[in-house]
Amino acid sequence: MQGKIIKGIAGFYYVHAGESGVYECKAKGIFRNQKIKPLVGDNVRMTILDDRDREGNIEEILPRTNELIRPAVANIDQALVIFAAAKPKPNFNLLDRFLILMQYQDVPAVICFNKQDIAEEQELKLLRDTYINAGYEVRFTSAVTQAGVEEIRRLLKGKTTSVAGPSGVGKSSLINLLAPEAGMETGDISRKIERGRHTTRHSELFALDGDSYICDTPGFSSIYLPDMEKEELGSFFSEFGEYEGHCRFQGCAHIHEPDCAVKEALSEGRISPIRYENYKLLYDELKDKRRY
Repeated sequence: MQGKIIKGIAGFYYVHAGESGVYECKAKGIFRNQKIKPLVGDNVRMTILDDRDREGNIEEILPRTNELIRPAVANIDQALVIFAAAKPKPNFNLLDRFLILMQYQDVPAVICFNKQDIAEEQELKLLRDTYINAGYEVRFTSAVTQAGVEEIRRLLKGKTTSVAGPSGVGKSSLINLLAPEAGMETGDISRKIERGRHTTRHSELFALDGDSYICDTPGFSSIYLPDMEKEELGSFFSEFGEYEGHCRFQGCAHIHEPDCAVKEALSEGRISPIRYENYKLLYDELKDKRRY
């Protein structure tokens, strides 16, 4: 039988096999010998040991389309990164770090600003202008009024989506609206294996339907940049793209150089000052990292 690993705890893997439900499985020793570790999100083939108690063995891990480092999960189609539009105000530096990390791992990102019901219109316009102009797909929701939730549900259809965001932005409330059965499913696993209640938070997939999953990742408060050269950073700010090659100096860093097309676009309001300031901060961070 074929299924997808939705959770892993203490050597047990919980495999969702569509309408057949969730099976508790052990992985064959061959994976350990080959130094292959099953990941949440892996598509697997399993042998059923006990149909009544839903127990089995994972026999084969099917080829992965990708493998994320943070969170440790496989076969992600897209990332839904959730920040609050207000209360708390978005930490743009943290958001840009996450977007860079996803782009570095070739995972398309959709930005969801929750709590739109308590944000001022000018705040919403700033968020819209900053990130839509940077080439990102942006959605606004309210977990309280449920505005925009159906649109998010359509975006998730037929895909495995990693959902992430800092604490306090209403991520759990949105996930409960999108996957109300998630709590019940986790409860079943906790009853089946008591130590499930006492483990630290792991990445976990929730099935929305037969072929749609969301991966809830623990709230993050800081993100380190991927291991890259400072000269690569500009390519992660897609709004710089049309100005590359128009600066006076080849390999322009867009910071101190004269006759810089990116800085000219910034002064004319065609590039967001929020994004540009983050670019400078992250550039300095990469420069300092290389120094030590």
